[in-house]
Amino acid sequence: MSRVGRKPVEIPKGVTITKNGSNVKVKGPKGELESRLHPNISVEIKDNELIVTRPDDMKENKALHGLTRALIQNMVNGVLNVFTKTLDIVGVGYRAELKGKNLLLNIGYSHPIYFIPPEGVVIQTPVQTQIIISGIDKQLVGLVAAKIRSIRKPEPYKGKGIKYSDEQIQRKAGKTAGK
Repeated sequence: MSRVGRKPVEIPKGVTITKNGSNVKVKGPKGELESRLHPNISVEIKDNELIVTRPDDMKENKALHGLTRALIQNMVNGVLNVFTKTLDIVGVGYRAELKGKNLLLNIGYSHPIYFIPPEGVVIQTPVQTQIIISGIDKQLVGLVAAKIRSIRKPEPYKGKGIKYSDEQIQRKAGKTAGK
């Protein structure tokens, strides 16, 4: 059996989980999230626990078992706490600022880049070289962070670009004069 899928999801106080057919809705103090389940996976709510089960030991069902449990756990954590990702901007003259809710990036291109965040994601720029992305949906926060990073990925020679705050850039040696 899946090690992750076998563990029950504990439902803390202030969080309600409702199952409607193949949809699971999690409601808490920070907001509400909804997810659609795969038809092979079943969910059962007992006392203050949610148990995820699978019909058999087929490889696909084993993978879906752990995945479904992890997604539901992330939904429960999201409605209690907010997920955040921090991006750092490295480079001379590279900066970010907020224009309303939109993010304005000046990162070495001939034109400024506007990034419009999706609903449910909040972007902050406490410093011109730092972007903080937060929201209750872990998948959406990670997707927005990845999209912003992909606008100007860090390059290996000078390290210029947008990187995650905990990311280590593998640096390469430049050309050397051959005399």
